[in-house]
Amino acid sequence: MTTETDPASTYLLILSEREAVAWVLRTSRMAFPATRRAEVERLRVGDRLLLLTTRGCWHNPTRDRTRVIGLAEVTSSVRSYDEPVTIAGRDFTRGCGLRLESVTPYRTGVELAPLVPELEVFPDTRPGAWAVRIRRPLVQLGPADVELLTRELDEVAGAPEDHVPEYVEKVRLAVSG
Repeated sequence: MTTETDPASTYLLILSEREAVAWVLRTSRMAFPATRRAEVERLRVGDRLLLLTTRGCWHNPTRDRTRVIGLAEVTSSVRSYDEPVTIAGRDFTRGCGLRLESVTPYRTGVELAPLVPELEVFPDTRPGAWAVRIRRPLVQLGPADVELLTRELDEVAGAPEDHVPEYVEKVRLAVSG
């Protein structure tokens, strides 16, 4: 739990592989690689995560866009797994529990690029410069960015149970097909 002296933080949770998206949504967990990252170490119960899929996530970066697809709350501390979790051929050695609050329909969401000029987290607004900032698992957001992104997300997202099954099934078909 967070307290008044330790308020909850909100992060962009960067997902750059469709199998990872399906796993996160299906299991309500997040997994992190063994590499230590300061932002992962700071993650606490009660923090909120705006789930972001990169344009390469769906394996067609010329068609797809970087989008915020959901909102979740962290429900457990980041802990080491007894056995690594393997997703899309990569091993993840630790993770945390999540409670999904909202999810957009499959491969939709709030497109990030048009909002970059309004987002404080991306101070370098040269075309494409912002994309460098999302090459990490988590990017902490300030209050104005959280307000903007959650307002936009609220317009297009729905209950997780309405959309998660489609993500899981369509990713399964894409991977097996």
